[in-house]
Parts: sequence; C-alpha cells; structure tokens
Amino acid sequence: MQKRESTVDEFYYFPTLIYRTHVPEFLDSVKLVSEEYVNIVKNEVELDEIYPSYMSSSFQNDDRISDFSSYVIQLAWNVLDSQGYDVSNSTTLYESMWLQEHHKHSLMEQHSHGNGAQIVGFYFLETPENCSKVVFHDPRPAKVQINLPEKDYSDATTASQMINFEPKPGDLFFTNAWLNHSFSRHASEKPLKFVHFNIYVAQLPNYSKQQDCDVEVV
Repeated sequence: MQKRESTVDEFYYFPTLIYRTHVPEFLDSVKLVSEEYVNIVKNEVELDEIYPSYMSSSFQNDDRISDFSSYVIQLAWNVLDSQGYDVSNSTTLYESMWLQEHHKHSLMEQHSHGNGAQIVGFYFLETPENCSKVVFHDPRPAKVQINLPEKDYSDATTASQMINFEPKPGDLFFTNAWLNHSFSRHASEKPLKFVHFNIYVAQLPNYSKQQDCDVEVV
C-alpha cells in the first residue's frame, strides 16, 4: 500500500517514563556501605551455580550514605510531582534498598514490585565490559496481545516491546513501580554491582507542602 501525503495531528497520552541521571559523587560511600552488607551474606551463603548472584539486606538507613539516601528520596518525590500526581501533602519513603551482585551467566527475569511501591530505581556501582543491560518492558497488555512485527528491533519506536540501557558506574535510573524490568544475561567474568531500591508514598498527618530541592528531573 502506498503512503498518502496528509497532515495528521498526533497526541501522546499515557506515557511510560524512564529517568536517568549521572551522579558519580556518591560512588565511594555507597560502595563502602554496600560491600559491608553483601559480605555478611557471602560469609553465610555460597554462590549458587544456577543463580550466581548475591543480594544484601536493606541499608537505606545507614548514616554513612545519608546524602545519597536523601538525594534519591527527594528525586523520587520530584518525579511523581512532575508527572502530575498530587503529592503536596505526602512524603516519599523507602520500602527497601539493597545491593545486587551478579556473576557470570546471572540474569534477572521480567518483574515489577508490589508492597505499595510507587518508584523503583537502580544505582550502578560496577559495570564491567559485557555486563548485563537493564531492560524495561512494554506495560500495556492490550498492545502486547496484538503486536505486529517490528521493522527494526534496534530502533526505539512506538512499536518497541522493550527498551534496554547499557549502564555506567554512577548512573541512576528511576521509573514507576508498575513498569516491568529485567536484566539481560551477564557475560563478564567480573561481577555487575548495583543498588536496587523501592520507594512508596505516605500521607503527612498535617498539611506541610514538601519543597523541591535542587534536584532536576530531566
């Protein structure tokens, strides 16, 4: 069928937003704290041959990373506010923050987070060559059901079923918790290390509008 030249107005609604910023200034402190927490697990559990990865317990309340924790929690509030949600009488709080260390052949299956989470994110600490990519999946089941083949799977278009990013140390990713994510298989001899966190929203008992800090949502 031939293309017909015509003027068509396009309207983009119900967007899926993924945010990335680069904040290497937190790397040293977060590496120090996260290594301590994951080493506790390593001393108790051997690396599984089928699922070669380690996960630490939560450490968002460790005072040594208070600057990082505060930055992330405020950025989460700013993201929700910028998306049009009324969070003026709400605060963002951590449900959890933990280190994931993935060794060769490890991967993370497609999933999303519950337990009241509104925002999920990743802060990458070590990303060796040939490491896993973080992948975000199309959240629209109606579209997934009737998908047509894509013309070019390497081109990100409205037909894309998933989007992947190649992370670098210091990269911080945010997205809404309803968006499914996964990690491709890790192909490096050196481990991939990143902090994963879930953030929820709680109503404040009295009206006290949270002020934006100097964290820019781009």
